Amino acid sequence: MITHRLVRTWEVLPGEGYATAWAELTGRRLGARGRAVALVPEPYWLTYTLETGEDYVTSRLHVTVDSGVAGDATTRSLDLRNDGGRWTVDGTHRPDLDGALDCDLGLCPLTNTMPVLRHDLHRRPDGGPHDFLTAWVSVPDLAVSANRQTYTPLAPNGNIARVRYSSGDFHSDIEFDERGLVLDYPELATALTR
Repeated sequence: MITHRLVRTWEVLPGEGYATAWAELTGRRLGARGRAVALVPEPYWLTYTLETGEDYVTSRLHVTVDSGVAGDATTRSLDLRNDGGRWTVDGTHRPDLDGALDCDLGLCPLTNTMPVLRHDLHRRPDGGPHDFLTAWVSVPDLAVSANRQTYTPLAPNGNIARVRYSSGDFHSDIEFDERGLVLDYPELATALTR
């Protein structure tokens, strides 16, 4: 089975920082590790590892954040797991998340990849909307909540796929490359190119 290794760095606009993901796509699985640094809402340094099972369904997300200012710095960690649709947060069952397929790490464009790849939304612009329940993780506090999201494929812009992301009153038309990685997420993140 072929493994595709990908690296992408984004400027993260709301956090006034940057995020980098090192991802491996093997069959219909994704594994990744990443780092982010930001100044807003407070200076923080974040690292994570992400594992999915078949069809890009999240199996584990582990996150560590160092945040705050000198003399008042804190370290937080999160171990989020999905075992066949049963979610735990730091070992405690979270029934409100049961049935979710994906995690969504705040200010992390990589976690928009799993639903897009699962349903080939970056290759099939004629599909209708897809509704998901996700385990949303806010940063830098690492609070986890259930979040409903909708992904709707749009007409491509040349070779660039476009998918409308909606959650509550928020929506954004995200651009993806041929591998399903975010290129541009208006008001959130823009991929840096060499």
